[in-house]
Amino acid sequence: MKLYQIVETSDKNNDAGTKAVQDAAIIAENVGLKPVYIKKTSTEQTLFSKVTRQVNYCIAWRAAYRAIELNSVVMLQNPFRNRQLLREQTLQKLKTNKNAKFVSLIHDVEELRQFMFSDYYKHEFEFMLKHSDVFIVHNEKMADFFIKKGVSEEKIVVLEIFDYLQSSECKASPEFVRQITVAGNLDTKKCAYLGQLKQLKGIDIQLYGPNFDKKMKNCENIHYGGSLPPDKIPEKLTSGFGLVWDGTSIDGCKGETGEYLRYNNPHKLSLYLSSGLPVVIWSGAAEANFVKKYGVGIVVDTLFELPSKMAAITEEDYINMQKKTTELANKLVKGYFMETALRKALKKIETN
Repeated sequence: MKLYQIVETSDKNNDAGTKAVQDAAIIAENVGLKPVYIKKTSTEQTLFSKVTRQVNYCIAWRAAYRAIELNSVVMLQNPFRNRQLLREQTLQKLKTNKNAKFVSLIHDVEELRQFMFSDYYKHEFEFMLKHSDVFIVHNEKMADFFIKKGVSEEKIVVLEIFDYLQSSECKASPEFVRQITVAGNLDTKKCAYLGQLKQLKGIDIQLYGPNFDKKMKNCENIHYGGSLPPDKIPEKLTSGFGLVWDGTSIDGCKGETGEYLRYNNPHKLSLYLSSGLPVVIWSGAAEANFVKKYGVGIVVDTLFELPSKMAAITEEDYINMQKKTTELANKLVKGYFMETALRKALKKIETN
């Protein structure tokens, strides 16, 4: 049984996707899935660039079809973000003519995320449901959603958490302080809760990422550390807790992006934990169960609970939590969860 994976790349870098996509491709290759590359030649929106891009997609997908052998397994990372001529036709031909089996690694479900949902993503999702043989989903809540969509439970593998590959094991011992860190997009229009963090009295807040609202510089409990690349952020996560939150309010995760936490595995959770930093997470989030299971953070209904929750934590409590976080981090930086899920998915195909 030959093993392959479709890897999207661009002219500007080795992989056109996010760190989660890149890490998954690296882990899959380590498991033995040979990359088959689909290159995006440009992002320009001129008519000439659009036509050229689609011609190159046609060439790439034809080459992919020739490269993938009979009776192979192919990993796809869904959703595909760009329209690509011949993609669906090629995937259908691989199943029909070459008896290929598909493992779909789910990064997002736009029907659940809502704000990006469109006819394109509706069709892309339905195509995936029809043609994939095994689905690697984020967590049990997302698994329930797929089952309601008609996917057999036997075709589902639960990932638990996205890995966050780093060059070495986590050796950090974060300092016990009553502080939370947010690393990510700091746009208060997209993540309105960020603009409300100044209301958390007695809690220091450290922010890293693009689109910082300069008005927040006037808040004495808020500190901005700049925007850093994914491989540099872990060096800054040296104290307190990482905050896993989204949406329009600090009084529970509300709005479309907040509600999406009920189903998805946010990558910033992986960032914090892989860096040895315990977390604060909303109780309604799907990954709240993961945090409780491994004992690596605090679960709250609202951030207004945080001052009293923080006050009740002793240094001994924090050290115990941090030790458990380090144990988990040493799995995340090596790709343990993705490798485990992928091997389970391959086993399901092998035995069916």
